[in-house]
Amino acid sequence: MNVEKLIDNKNFKLTTARKAILEILIDSNKPLCYDDIKSSLSMDKATFYRNITKFEDENIINSFESNDKKRYYEIQNNPHAHFICCKCSNIECIPENIDFNLPKHRIDNIIIKGICPNCLKN
Repeated sequence: MNVEKLIDNKNFKLTTARKAILEILIDSNKPLCYDDIKSSLSMDKATFYRNITKFEDENIINSFESNDKKRYYEIQNNPHAHFICCKCSNIECIPENIDFNLPKHRIDNIIIKGICPNCLKN
């Protein structure tokens, strides 16, 4: 997936800042927070969040809050659940399709919290 294809037919201009954020999110195999990617960006925090808000408004990215009170972002391509460990706050994408059978609802995000295998060993 490339950035140009991702924003095709969206209501905004592709700036250098927007392209940088999207490329990082596209290349990641897990959700990222601002702290995870700030060193890879040459923009201030306000610019980052202004662009993130635009991406969410245009349904390009999904976000959720984790145990550490940080907001995590990922490209909205295949809806899936996330597992968050209550001990180490590790976030895992769950690729399996989880069907809650709510025919009159649209589910945007599923967060499952528990203890990950690594923390169970300890």
